[in-house]
Amino acid sequence: MSDDDQLVLGVLGGMGPAATVEFLAQLQAYTPAERDQDHIRVIVDINPKAPDRNVPGSGAGGVLAEMAGALAGAGAQVLAMPCNTAHAHADTIQRACGLPLVDMIDLGAEAASRNGAMRAGVLGTKGALKLYREYLAARAMGLVSLPPERQEAFMVTLYRIKSGDLGDDVTREMAGHAEALRQLGAEVLIAGCTEVPLVLDNGDVTLELIDPGDLLARRCVGVCLGWDPLPHMPG
Repeated sequence: MSDDDQLVLGVLGGMGPAATVEFLAQLQAYTPAERDQDHIRVIVDINPKAPDRNVPGSGAGGVLAEMAGALAGAGAQVLAMPCNTAHAHADTIQRACGLPLVDMIDLGAEAASRNGAMRAGVLGTKGALKLYREYLAARAMGLVSLPPERQEAFMVTLYRIKSGDLGDDVTREMAGHAEALRQLGAEVLIAGCTEVPLVLDNGDVTLELIDPGDLLARRCVGVCLGWDPLPHMPG
């Protein structure tokens, strides 16, 4: 594909900023390039001021739709959003700007299905868990989540990562949450928050850990270079 045929990627970022930076690094790493011009063009809005996706009625959907519209106006042709919970607003975003969004929830659920597992443990917010439950059910899979008290502890760990704490203690905490899911019957793990892979990888857990953010970067490269089809727009 020539440079002119490559699609321009728009990224709704900042949720959180470190996860967006990691996603951009993955995009660069997965793009086969011998020179600067071989890389795909990426227009990024790193907007940590977007309302908290974990707070019902925060108005996050409207802000994300405005961000998507601005990215479209700047020349983006396909969108990515490295934030699991924000995918609750995926249809609103796509309808507002007229651009397709590469769905990282779908990528994560599909990877879990390919694992052959029947039950996937998801490390994510309540909003992300709801999304993954629907996508996994469509593949005849069950979702394993943490019990309420452990889920609250997971959120504390998550916000420690958002504050910049990537130390060994945080990794041990996150690995403990993952182990709890295994003990509850999970056969594969999904990093349902983009902060999770910042401290946890397959070497820290006993089950396969699927990183939807990594899968998102790979798929975006494929779509922008014409290897993979554009995502379908909502009906």
